[in-house]
Amino acid sequence: MLGIDFGGTKTAMAVAEAEAGTRLGAATVPTHAAEGGKASLGRGLRAARALLDRVAPGREPLAVGVSTIGIPRESGVDLAPNIPGWADLALAKEIQEAFPSSAVRVETDVKAAARVEAVEGALRDADPGLYLNLGTGLAIAIVTKGQVIAGRNGAAGEIGYNLRALGDVGVLAGERSILEDQVSGIGLLARAKEIDPGATGAKDLFAVAGHDPRAAQILREFTEELAFHLVNLAIAVDPARIAVGGGMVRSWPALYGPLRRALDNAVPFPPELVQAAFPFDAPLAGALTLARSAVEISTTSKAI
Repeated sequence: MLGIDFGGTKTAMAVAEAEAGTRLGAATVPTHAAEGGKASLGRGLRAARALLDRVAPGREPLAVGVSTIGIPRESGVDLAPNIPGWADLALAKEIQEAFPSSAVRVETDVKAAARVEAVEGALRDADPGLYLNLGTGLAIAIVTKGQVIAGRNGAAGEIGYNLRALGDVGVLAGERSILEDQVSGIGLLARAKEIDPGATGAKDLFAVAGHDPRAAQILREFTEELAFHLVNLAIAVDPARIAVGGGMVRSWPALYGPLRRALDNAVPFPPELVQAAFPFDAPLAGALTLARSAVEISTTSKAI
């Protein structure tokens, strides 16, 4: 089986045996968002085909699971501004055309990540559980009875659109700063460039915060605003556990303390707070979980 994770900065893919789940190989290619959605999709599919040819020559995947930025629909992808033109892609149809003999399943990346955490990760016995993604963007997923809540429009957990202040009430999203503008990898990169124009990611802020007061202040503002929204979510959902994944988890010691204190001080019944079992590649692992659930296991010599 084949899993593909289409992200805002990179596309990751892995091939695994369907029965045992053993990974046979993996690869990553840059998204190059500025080139547009069609080019980004084509680059990812070519890399996936090359990976298959390398680790499983002559064999077709029994199923293909896909995680993606945005909310996939039959004719396009909603809420995917990171890649110009991605919104216009009929993603499932494109994947099916690339792998005509495979069962195809497509899901929002954070929900795919929460799915694998619920099946075999940090939220396996949590009911309800919250998965918090701190990556390029910002979103959460709610898990109950082992299932990820989609919401009426598939948009449950898109907290990147949250209001940030009382003055935001009644103001259109395009006319205000949404939460993701500041509380995300993209937001921290913009702030990091204020200090060092050569900064390449949020990691640059975490790296110098110990001796640079400006970086320390930016991270303090970041964690306080994140904690504000996480506390309100915990009060609303009453989760047993919150699992945190995404690229910023590489700086988990700097994040855990402020978030733990905020939850303990404000939530009537504070939940557990843990690092995700798949901290950096949960959407890809979730894509493989999607593939595994797409069809019954086949033991034919050509199925993987």
